[in-house]
Amino acid sequence: MDNYRLISQGEIASLKEQRCHSEDWTKVWVAPGFRPERVWDTAFSGDIRLGVFETKKELPAGIRIQSGICNAKLHNVSVGDNTCIENIHSYIANYNIGSGCIIENVDKIYTEGMSSFGNGVEVRVLNESGGREVPINNKLTAHFAYILALYRHKTELVKRMQELVSTYSKKVSSDRGTIGDNVTISHSGIIKNVVIGECTNIEGISLLVNGSINGNAHDPVYMGHGVNCEDFIISSGARVESGVNIRKCFIGQGTILGKGYSAHDSLFFSNCFGENGEASSVFAGPFTVSHHKSTLLIAGMFSFMNAGSGSNQSNHMYKLGPIHQGILERGAKTTSDSYILWPSHIGAFSLVLGRHVNNTDTSSLPFSYLIEQDNTTYLIPGVNLKSVGTIRDVQKWPKRDQRKDPVKLDQINYNLLSPFTIQKMLNGRSILRELMRVSGETTDVFSYKSTKIKNTSLVNGIRYYEIAIKKFLGNSIIKRLEKTHFKSIDEIRERLRPDTTIGLGEWLDISGLIAPKTEIEKLICGIETREIRTIADINRLVEEMHRNYYYYEWTWAYSKIREFYDIDPQKITMDQIKTIVREWEDAVVGLDKLLYEDARHEFSLSSMTSFGADGDLDECRLDFEQVRGIFEKNPFVAAVLKHIEDKTALAKELITRLENNL
Repeated sequence: MDNYRLISQGEIASLKEQRCHSEDWTKVWVAPGFRPERVWDTAFSGDIRLGVFETKKELPAGIRIQSGICNAKLHNVSVGDNTCIENIHSYIANYNIGSGCIIENVDKIYTEGMSSFGNGVEVRVLNESGGREVPINNKLTAHFAYILALYRHKTELVKRMQELVSTYSKKVSSDRGTIGDNVTISHSGIIKNVVIGECTNIEGISLLVNGSINGNAHDPVYMGHGVNCEDFIISSGARVESGVNIRKCFIGQGTILGKGYSAHDSLFFSNCFGENGEASSVFAGPFTVSHHKSTLLIAGMFSFMNAGSGSNQSNHMYKLGPIHQGILERGAKTTSDSYILWPSHIGAFSLVLGRHVNNTDTSSLPFSYLIEQDNTTYLIPGVNLKSVGTIRDVQKWPKRDQRKDPVKLDQINYNLLSPFTIQKMLNGRSILRELMRVSGETTDVFSYKSTKIKNTSLVNGIRYYEIAIKKFLGNSIIKRLEKTHFKSIDEIRERLRPDTTIGLGEWLDISGLIAPKTEIEKLICGIETREIRTIADINRLVEEMHRNYYYYEWTWAYSKIREFYDIDPQKITMDQIKTIVREWEDAVVGLDKLLYEDARHEFSLSSMTSFGADGDLDECRLDFEQVRGIFEKNPFVAAVLKHIEDKTALAKELITRLENNL
């Protein structure tokens, strides 16, 4: 029986002398080399498997404890080699415990009946009243959940995806729980129907019921004091601590929840961060962040989002119940005490300031400010393109990726400018031009979907979008021609020709994954026709899409050269390439100069208020410099200046290379 042998009579006698007893010793099996002196004050019942207890484990502060079992009641339990179990206040039942574990001062750990350990639990995301349920599972990705939650009109697709999760949930169901190797569980309450992955550290939790903790040696999970969780999946690298209370939640890889955060019916994907506040029916895509006690995220979809203190949304009109929902596209942020009335749809990388009491849709006008004035939403299109904060956010996200697991569930694209955002800017430019044409160039204030746009804001918005479009398209061409020498314009045209036809048309942001709509539709079709048979197959295809992003991106950019510049790329001339490169240089340098001036505001005299509190202006400035540094030496400012220098040189190098080789 798996190299175990029936316990001997001599070993039974030794165990009895050490105050151990069993209802039926014939059900106790031990590993070769088992030493009974390592087990005392223990009651056995049901089927028991005991490993070898030889080594000691070192705890913080240098304390060493001997592996073995002391003061415990075990029922239908398998214990791996060199595990320490002691001071179990009630019992451990129906569990397979791995090797090298420490389980001490715990109330009880047990599995009752058949359990799928959180897999298949339906989370009522976005709509509190239901209708967009996502069944969570160990392999859940932000992209799988996005399609399942938002494509409800595709009934066959939804049915098939639900079947896939149901099949997987049945596959992992068991009447015995599992605790992996090198797990530590100490000073904790009740753990019921929970699978615990290897190297997990559980310390001082209150209650864990019906869930899976998927830590591993590459990226362990930590569960801390006062945590109370029911119906959950926790992915590798996550930390859930300090009184967190969650019900029906998925916690993604590298996500951190702490300081009393409360959530129910919510999905938190990779690298989310939640403290103090509350989430209800939230779809939190990668890098959704909420720090503050007064912040409530409810019935919304977010990603790369930072919620200011006191941020709130309303999904309840006090008529048909909490049925409304909203979307803040990637990179959107809310300021302190902001409020949004659902349903609303806020464009990518937009900033929401104030209380917005009218439903609005600014999804076609990304990088905007939404400012409330006299209960009216004023929209400033494109202005966030020149914000230091936007660029700083984009730079920090890759650095804050906490995932160490070699298997990344979510495929995250960090690009600020992509076919997804550039297409929106192309559409946004057309919308703003049409508003000006219809209302007249001299109109002071334009109306757009429950918002107002001032004349100067509209004109500047067109200019900002054009700068960003030129930057993206020029950068795409330069990248394509990088480190290559040509003998003729025909060779250049051949090099510019895309490697694939995939990438034309609309692009989507599927909660972190940026991909052509055609590829998403192909994936959906494969699921509907049952050509794609498992969740793992879906994840593999999504990963392939992500891996091929830059091939698809160039196909799209190539097609937009004709649309934006009115140039046939198959007949492009040397002069036209030079013009595009020079316009790219002007766009990049111009945008960097706007960022430079925006950064300068942080070093203005008004920013020095409260510095040098008891001195004169000179002391104020000196105090400021000691704390904040000098503007010219600020790392971000230095990086902007270096970026201007590098991009200017890059443009010059390409033009020189083209001229010298033709």
